[in-house]
Amino acid sequence: MELAHSLLLNEEACNQLGEVQKAEFIFDWLRYLEKLLLATSRSDVKEKQKTLVEQLLSLLNSSPGPPTRKLLAKNLGILYGIGDTFSVYETIDKCNDLIRSKDDSPSYLPTKLAAVVCLGSLYKKLGRILSNTFTETVGNILKAMKSAESQGRYEIMLSLQNILKGLGAAATPCHRDIYKAARSCLTDRSMAVRCAAAKCLFELQNEASFMWSTDLDSVATLCFKSFEGSNYDVRISVSKLLGTVLAKAIISKHPGAASRQSIRRVSLEEVLELLGTGFLRGSSGFLRASGDMLKGTSSVSRDVRVGITQAYVVFISTLGGAWLEKNFAAFLSHILSLVSQSYPKVTQAQVDAVCSRRCVSFILRATIGGLLGEKAQIAAAKDICQAIWKLKKVVDAVMCDGNLETRLGSTDVAASQHMLVCALQELGNLIHGLGTTAAPLLQDSSAGILDSVISVILHPSISVRLTAAWCLHCIAVALPSYLTPLLDRCLERLTVLKSSPEAVTGFSFAVAALLGAVKHCPLGIPHGKGKIILTLAEDLLCSATQNSRLSAQRTQAGWLLIAALMTLGPAVVSHHLARVLLLWKCVFPVSPKDLETEKSRGDSFTWQVTLEGRAGALCAIKSFVSHCGDLLTEEVIQRLLPPLPCAVNLLTQLSSIIKTYGSPLKTPSVVYRQRLYELLILLPPETYEGHLCAILKELAADLTGPDTQVAASTFLLPPLCHQDDLLLLSPLLQETDHRFIEEQLLLSNGIACGSLEYDPYSIYEKDVGGDSVPKPLPPTLSVISSAVKLFGVVCAHVGEAQRLLTLEQLLDSIKHTKGARQQVVQLHVISSVSSFLKYVAGSKGSLGPEEMRRPALALVTGALESPNPLLRCAAAEAWARLAQVVDDGPFTASLAQVSFDKLKSARDVVTRTGHSLALGSLHRYLGGISSQHLNSCVGILYTLSQDSTSPDVQTWALHSLSLIIDSAGPLYYMHVEPTLSLIIMLLLNVPPTHAEVHQSLGRCLNALITTLGPELQGNSTSVSTLRMSCLLGCAVMQDNPDCLVQAQAISCLQQLHMFAPRHVNLSSLVSCLCVNLCSPYLLLRRAVLACLRQLVQREAAEVSEHAVTLAKDIREELTPDANIREVGLEGALLTLLDKETDQRLCHDIKETLNHMLTSMAVDKLSFWLKLCKDVLAASADFTAVTCVDTMQEEEGDKGDDASVLTTRSDDRSHPFTNPRWATRVFAAECVCRIINQCESAHCAHFDIALAQEMKKRDSRNDFLVLHLADLIRMAFMAATDHSDQLRLSGLQTLLIVIRRFATIPEPEFPGHVILEQYQANVGAALRPAFTSETAPDVTAKACQVCSAWIASGVVSDLNDLRRVHHLLVSSLTKIQAGKEALSHLYNESASTMEILAVLKAWAEVYIIAVERHKNNKQPLKTTSCPEESVRNGSDSSPGLLDLVHTDLGTLSRLWLAALQDFALLTLPSEFASQLPIEGGAFYTAETSENAKLHYNNSWALILHATALWLTSTGFVVADPDEGASNLSRPVTPTSMCQGSSSGAIAKSPEDVYSDRFHLILGISVEFLCSLRSDATMESITACLHALQALLDVPWPRSKIGSDQALGIELLNVLHRVILTRESPSIQLASLEVVRQIICAAQEHVKEKRRSAEVDDGAAEKETLPEFGEGKDTGGLVPGKSLVFATLELCVCILVRQLPELNPKLTGSPGIKATKPQMLSEDGSRLVSAALVILSELPAVCSPEGSISILPTILYLTIGVLRETAVKLPGGQLSSTVAASLQALKGILSSPMARAEKSQTAWTDLLRSALVTILDCWDPVDGTRQELDEVSLLTAITVFILSTSPEVTIIPCLQKRCIEKFKVTLEIKDAMVQIKTYQLLLSIFQYPNPAVSYPYIYSLVSSIVEKLQEIDQKNPEDATELQIFQEGIKVLEALVTIAEEQHRSQLVACLLPILISFLLDENALESATSIMRNLHDFALQKLMQIGPQYSSVFKSVMASSPALKARLEAAIKGNQESVKVGTPTSKHTKHPGKNSSIQLKTSFL
Repeated sequence: MELAHSLLLNEEACNQLGEVQKAEFIFDWLRYLEKLLLATSRSDVKEKQKTLVEQLLSLLNSSPGPPTRKLLAKNLGILYGIGDTFSVYETIDKCNDLIRSKDDSPSYLPTKLAAVVCLGSLYKKLGRILSNTFTETVGNILKAMKSAESQGRYEIMLSLQNILKGLGAAATPCHRDIYKAARSCLTDRSMAVRCAAAKCLFELQNEASFMWSTDLDSVATLCFKSFEGSNYDVRISVSKLLGTVLAKAIISKHPGAASRQSIRRVSLEEVLELLGTGFLRGSSGFLRASGDMLKGTSSVSRDVRVGITQAYVVFISTLGGAWLEKNFAAFLSHILSLVSQSYPKVTQAQVDAVCSRRCVSFILRATIGGLLGEKAQIAAAKDICQAIWKLKKVVDAVMCDGNLETRLGSTDVAASQHMLVCALQELGNLIHGLGTTAAPLLQDSSAGILDSVISVILHPSISVRLTAAWCLHCIAVALPSYLTPLLDRCLERLTVLKSSPEAVTGFSFAVAALLGAVKHCPLGIPHGKGKIILTLAEDLLCSATQNSRLSAQRTQAGWLLIAALMTLGPAVVSHHLARVLLLWKCVFPVSPKDLETEKSRGDSFTWQVTLEGRAGALCAIKSFVSHCGDLLTEEVIQRLLPPLPCAVNLLTQLSSIIKTYGSPLKTPSVVYRQRLYELLILLPPETYEGHLCAILKELAADLTGPDTQVAASTFLLPPLCHQDDLLLLSPLLQETDHRFIEEQLLLSNGIACGSLEYDPYSIYEKDVGGDSVPKPLPPTLSVISSAVKLFGVVCAHVGEAQRLLTLEQLLDSIKHTKGARQQVVQLHVISSVSSFLKYVAGSKGSLGPEEMRRPALALVTGALESPNPLLRCAAAEAWARLAQVVDDGPFTASLAQVSFDKLKSARDVVTRTGHSLALGSLHRYLGGISSQHLNSCVGILYTLSQDSTSPDVQTWALHSLSLIIDSAGPLYYMHVEPTLSLIIMLLLNVPPTHAEVHQSLGRCLNALITTLGPELQGNSTSVSTLRMSCLLGCAVMQDNPDCLVQAQAISCLQQLHMFAPRHVNLSSLVSCLCVNLCSPYLLLRRAVLACLRQLVQREAAEVSEHAVTLAKDIREELTPDANIREVGLEGALLTLLDKETDQRLCHDIKETLNHMLTSMAVDKLSFWLKLCKDVLAASADFTAVTCVDTMQEEEGDKGDDASVLTTRSDDRSHPFTNPRWATRVFAAECVCRIINQCESAHCAHFDIALAQEMKKRDSRNDFLVLHLADLIRMAFMAATDHSDQLRLSGLQTLLIVIRRFATIPEPEFPGHVILEQYQANVGAALRPAFTSETAPDVTAKACQVCSAWIASGVVSDLNDLRRVHHLLVSSLTKIQAGKEALSHLYNESASTMEILAVLKAWAEVYIIAVERHKNNKQPLKTTSCPEESVRNGSDSSPGLLDLVHTDLGTLSRLWLAALQDFALLTLPSEFASQLPIEGGAFYTAETSENAKLHYNNSWALILHATALWLTSTGFVVADPDEGASNLSRPVTPTSMCQGSSSGAIAKSPEDVYSDRFHLILGISVEFLCSLRSDATMESITACLHALQALLDVPWPRSKIGSDQALGIELLNVLHRVILTRESPSIQLASLEVVRQIICAAQEHVKEKRRSAEVDDGAAEKETLPEFGEGKDTGGLVPGKSLVFATLELCVCILVRQLPELNPKLTGSPGIKATKPQMLSEDGSRLVSAALVILSELPAVCSPEGSISILPTILYLTIGVLRETAVKLPGGQLSSTVAASLQALKGILSSPMARAEKSQTAWTDLLRSALVTILDCWDPVDGTRQELDEVSLLTAITVFILSTSPEVTIIPCLQKRCIEKFKVTLEIKDAMVQIKTYQLLLSIFQYPNPAVSYPYIYSLVSSIVEKLQEIDQKNPEDATELQIFQEGIKVLEALVTIAEEQHRSQLVACLLPILISFLLDENALESATSIMRNLHDFALQKLMQIGPQYSSVFKSVMASSPALKARLEAAIKGNQESVKVGTPTSKHTKHPGKNSSIQLKTSFL
């Protein structure tokens, strides 16, 4: 293939190839040439032009295939466009000659067609240059058309389109001729030709003004004719043509004067009249109404009507949204008039009426819903409402007429009904789409929307009543706040107007529809409504018999209400179940005998009512089973069953009842059947086992009965076919944007499509197809569909003999019928057999004995050869299921053999298609194909797929091949190459008019690519050839005119990109995607987005760049709606999201945008924020306060064709026109995501100073913090919108902004933060959420934002805080009344949510206030100046506490009540009976399930706050009436933890405290001991903080201390928390609680000891009992011992941080050498906390107990010291070492060490510990350890100083300790020396000489030597200076300690050393600063010592004159320098001092 990549065709290489490869080679060369020509310089092209033209023309003669000829033509055009044009005329002549040629042989045809295509391309490219030749060319082409076959006509039309495009106005002379030719093609029998003609005419109307003026009528008539018998593509193209021409007729500016033609102006009325006539009368013309029209027999065919419907939509879209707004009233009245009674034909038959209504609804939905912005939609809704009022008045006038007969028959009523249905449906859809933004519309009393809808509920027509009810449903879903008022209103009317039949049915429909809306409204309805509705339903059912005029209506209404009530779910239904089951039991007779007597009684009417009632009851129970599955316990099922036998019995009797009472019972009996079948499908088959045979007989009769005349395969079969196979059938079964109207064409003309009036019970069901009206099919059809489903279940459960019999019967029934009847029966039978096989396969059952196979096989084989393609598909699926169910190799092989034989012999299309599909499906469910079978299959299918005489056979064979490729997997490798070359050959040769063949080819290619998979990345020649072929195939399909083939191409490329991304050209793929982004074909758009979604996961940035580059390069507008050039691909996707209605597509768009945002938002920050801001700002609030009024520029031109944004190119600020609220919500969510993305990026995003600095450095840098104003503005816009969802998103955004930006300081104003300037915006955004009409969920969210804002500390000034604080206070007042006072619009759980949100917000504020108050108490001592304290915010925070203080009384009551509720709700279910009947303070018993969720979200912070409040009152309440009385009322119905019976007895304060304490402790322990995986960090932390707060005060500590079991329980729970939660903060908080528990235990032990001593008084000490754990024995029992539990927990923490401490792990209890290590900061904190706890433990034990735990504690403490003693610079100690030394000190100084009972044991153990520390020094295994000497020395010092002397003075230990000090003094490291001196100083000063003297004796001499050494070599730096100073201090101390007689010797030692450092005045000037400092220090010390020991001083001076002289000189020099003012630095001695002080305070 590489040889094909050259400018000239490599003919040599080409001629060596085979036929297929040659075609491939040429196509590849042409593809390459197209790119190359555009990139080559003009001169190079001219040079080779002649050869190239010759080569191209020679290819033209070699009969090229369709894609090749298209490319060939394109290249010729490009070549002449770039090179010289002089030879072009010659080329044109050649082409014309080829076309004139008389050769009509099929082999010559491709050359002719290629010539036609070339002409089109040349004229398109060169345009007016060729204008002198074009008349001749056009004439020639048109002449050729007369004799051309369909392919020729198709190509000629497209070629003419290109000629017209190229020539523009210059082509005028031929316009008429072309018009005539295209007219005939527009009604051609080939659909592809019709499409091409439509395209040609579409091009023509750009210039030919006669089309939209003089010939307008004939163009319209022509288009109507073209719709007859059309397919979907034709309807799309022709409706586009017709709509555009009509729109042009209205808007065109006529060139009247210039062209001197009198063109008549066309008015809007005329155009609408024209379309309307077509819609009503079809294509039979206007004047010459044919005879049958007059006779009233003809009816407009559905395809014409659907086509015209689409034309209406195109017409309005082309005119645009702004036009529609202006002319809305005229448009509406015209559209509605289409279904008025003035044209009886349209609406006479119900079938026609339903279809016409669908069309009208579609027009309204597509225009109003698609073109208008929200404001315009609201105006439209008002207009529709006016129309409803007008129609209502007409009806009222008739209804007032007293005569009943004239009333119902009146044509006026009938006339208005369909118009009303359409108007109400559109009104419902409009409001549903607007959501809560429609609130102003409904509040506007002048519009009177609700009144108008409710008034129509009494309309005499049932379909109007139903639609009005549906409209109310839509209103309730859109605006949940209207749900309850509407329900009340309807219930009230229903009760009052019980005697009017219309009111009974109308309002019961309305109530049912509103109940159906509840599941869409999360806030629900009050629980009590269920009871009211059920009572009303019972009343209706009971009173039904009183008045025969109302019997049927009341019965229906009663059961409808009950059925609808079931949708409210188990929580509501469980309370009423008994009553419903009783009604169900009563509706059927008890025994078969009663049924017999019933049959003999009654008349036709009573039976009608009875059947209606029983069908209703069945429906109610079905509704119960499907919506309340949780209630279906064994017991309930047993109560459901008794009436079933009777129901089945009645089913078998129906036919005889109909015989007796006549045909009025037909419909009710069908409905009854259907209801029973539906119920049985839902129930488990075991429940009706005894009646299986009876039911099966009835089903068989239903399916084959003589009265089923209609064959509606399109609704029965699709669910039974495989989804993939449906692609074979007409595109109608595929999803399109026009599915809603196209559906009618699936059903044959006599069958109605679904509509609400066929089954009123569907009004409360959730519709499958999104948000549109439910569309149940007529009962005659739906009963079949239910029967088919049920047959599958029943047949699988009956006995085998019965099953065999049934199948035989079904087979016979097909044989015994003829003609059309036979088709119907066959259809039903195959459906049921398929259903049976599917069920058996699904339940892993088996078919039964062998004789079963024969009838099953015969049934399926018959259907495989049925003329109905859908039936063949279903049969192929059944064939596969049959193989699956039998699951026997030989049987499968025999099935395949059947197909092989048929395919070999048969010649007819039907058999060949059916059996080829059967082969493909056969292995679908079996897995694996035998290779022999695979070879035969592939061989046969190859042959069939090349049968060019029948495109159908090709399509099915190729489809089947794709299935085989899929199921064969790797086995298929051997066939890949031949298959691929077959596919390419067909792609290059099958005419484009056979799109279905190309689609199948696409599926094959896709399957092949999947089979090859990642192997496509390989580099071997064979793989690269395969890859090239795949890419080539994709390229051919991309060029195909059919959109579905293009979609296939895109998904193939998507697969290729997944497996071999390097080989797919991304830029061309992206350009292809962008071009099709707004395609009118839904499936193509889906393919585009699925592909985009995959691409942006890997390469978002590249995709985005390619899209923008492409948009800039292409001069023509890219696609009508995607404005990529201005807003990038992202913006185009957002625009698309706004318009798109398909759920799956919207989901894909969102996913794509999310991926793009994740990978690019940080880099393109401004771009993304601007996008979001544009979308949010474009919404321009209704009040038009925030933005300018956007009405004038509301809608650009939003047409399908004209670019939306053409009108806006000047105004770039608003790329989005009126986005819907859902799009704005998505934009707000994007803002939150962007903030999250920035979190993980550069830190400058949240640091304004750094961001500004980096922005200065490089202006391209962009950081989030610089956009803070925009973020706040967007959050504000969203939070104050009309749409509740948007408000929630806005508040969430605001919350995130506050949390992320609260702490960022403002560099320009130190002490302030950047958010401070936005406090007005925040206040303004929050205020609307607290108004009375706001929904509770919005208020709850706003409370969260309020508390976050107050807690963030952004605002310090109390007056500013009050704005937001005031909002919280207002909501607190609102909720004080508890659950009684809140709004009754929603379910009680909604008010629970609101109350708890408020309490949680207050809790958060209170917690922060207390925290700040605490923090500010500490710094106040140290801050010296008032300014500093202000800056720390110290005076504002107590202010915050003051703010909260005023409401604390109320809050604490409410908090305690909420906690009590929570405690009750978390009780296990077995305590349910003990719960208060009326619920808790804030929840009702019935809604407790829903309330739990809200309590779960808020209890933790409330618990923390309550604990803090109790702590602050110290469990002593100052308020006298805050005792028990206030705790229980008015808030809690049950007083605190006591039954209501004892309510009168007031509790003592002690009891109240105890209750509160246990409440908080209980909730915490319950939560912490069973942590679920979804427990939030926030809850766990809050819970632990609450426990900490609780244990901060003495009273709760005494409770814990005195109750040992409680303490142990708590410790175990905390241990578990530590084990299951890795978070360091949680573990630290847990350890803090442990410490407090141990303190509590210590206090308790101390208290007991003290009281014992006091009690015993003078008694002997010995007799005192031992307190503390371990008593007299010292034994600790696990599980009963607090100390043991604590040790377990601490060991867990320590071993997790330092695994080396675990002796098991290190392998021996001895000390193993490991390198000491530094822990992380968190680790260090945890270890330190654990050590603190360990050191406290001995105090909790008795002396004996302390002995048993001491070894463990010492081992762990010393272990930590050993493992973490790392050398740090500057001689610091690591925090863990410091903690372990501190702990050691605590342990060693424990009183137990000195207590007489434990002293000896302690002394022994402490000595061992000291030995352990000393051993740390010694090398282990001959390696020295890297331990820090200072840490170990300090530990030794701690031992020496903190234990009693007998521990350390035994000689062997003392000697080793002294040895260590000596060794350390020798170490060269200066810091070590300094520390050693400091430690020695503390030992020397130890008061007990027995301890200190040995050290003094051993070490002083070496210290003095050291100092003298320093004397010899002058110190050079500060550390040496410090060593000297520390040494001198030690000697000084010795002088102080020494006894009198030795003192003089010591002073005599000290003085010479000091004097030796003095300098004389000369030396002083030249000395270094170090020497000078030394001099000062020495002098100062001498000045001190001289006076102190004057005698010694004098004698030394006397004995050494040199010293004396030196001293005097120094003093003199010093005085001099003081005079001169030489600054002698005195600061250097501070460090030494400080550090020694530090050391002392830290542990010594």
